[in-house]
Amino acid sequence: MNSRFKAWRNTLLWTAPMVALLAGCNSGDTAKPQTHAIATYSSATWEALPAVSDNDLLAGFGSWRSACTRLKADPVWGATCSAATNVPQAADAIRGFLKEHLEVYGLRSSGGNANGLITGYYEPVYPGSLMQNPVANVPVYGVPDDMIIVSLESIYPELKGKRLRGRLEGRVLKPYDDAAAIETKGVKAPVLAWLTDPMDLQFLQIQGSGRIQLEDGRQLRIGYADQNGHPYRPIGRWLVDQGELKKEEVTMGAISAWAKAHPTRIPELLGSNPSYVFFNRNPDSNEGPRGSLNVPLTSGYSVAVDRKVIPLGSLLWLSTTRPDGSALVRPVAAQDTGGAITGEVRADLFWGTGEAAGQLAGDMKQQGQIWMLWPKGAALPQLPQVADKP
Repeated sequence: MNSRFKAWRNTLLWTAPMVALLAGCNSGDTAKPQTHAIATYSSATWEALPAVSDNDLLAGFGSWRSACTRLKADPVWGATCSAATNVPQAADAIRGFLKEHLEVYGLRSSGGNANGLITGYYEPVYPGSLMQNPVANVPVYGVPDDMIIVSLESIYPELKGKRLRGRLEGRVLKPYDDAAAIETKGVKAPVLAWLTDPMDLQFLQIQGSGRIQLEDGRQLRIGYADQNGHPYRPIGRWLVDQGELKKEEVTMGAISAWAKAHPTRIPELLGSNPSYVFFNRNPDSNEGPRGSLNVPLTSGYSVAVDRKVIPLGSLLWLSTTRPDGSALVRPVAAQDTGGAITGEVRADLFWGTGEAAGQLAGDMKQQGQIWMLWPKGAALPQLPQVADKP
């Protein structure tokens, strides 16, 4: 799913090299700014965790253990995954294993707040075609042939995971086209399929993966491949800024309804988000879409996280509510990321495939708490530092 919305994994930092050069040229005796971590880990006891049902415990543990094939060589999770291999699928055995091998840490914001934002995402199914026709004429692009990707960490280690995406014009690397330009001019990229509605493409990009229902009954599965390097800006925020919706009214359903009522303004709406996602075709399968950890996501028990705070592969304890207000408490596995999933206490819960999952995901905007279950004796993740405001 590569999240999320799961897309937009590595944002474009065109100014970073210039900032570094300017900083190196500063010979003045300016005071070094004070910094603080973007979040904190607060040690907790097992008794502090809210109770979960045996069924949720089994499902959440199974979701986490499904990624152990990817984590067996991981310096933090490798030994724990090896020990988890032979744990019976029984609640008492799982509880005993967790308490023997893991410690509990509550996530806190930099200000000490334990509450954060829990949202949802899903795998949509949209009608489309492998061939362009008068009804299906919205292209789903693969990765452009002329897009160049430059990793910055080899020169600037502090920018680990950050990349430049652009196009060569002569010998100069220029930023790649934003979404509005791509929608207007097209792009030098393979077309994987054609959708019937430009809003379907936007929501597909937000979710990061999905299925296209073809005329012959088959479903084409596609997933995130890359992104144009421009920052993601929520189209719902644009509607609020325009006075079209109130902040508390913004859901996928409300956005869709607005678009149907204002078809001539759809290009304006979509152009407000300069980010654009490119896809690849995934193998046909009944399993869930694959997240950033490259394992199938489990409906209701996989989450997308901010990997600066929560490392991929982590086992979490989530306490929040469903959109109807009923309690949702369960262990979940951090198996995906997303450009909109940033923050100190933040998770995006994967709800599954299809319309019902989409309704839950679109309405999910809840407060919640997260505990991280971390291998005993392992060093906690080193959190990034940010400068205090003057």
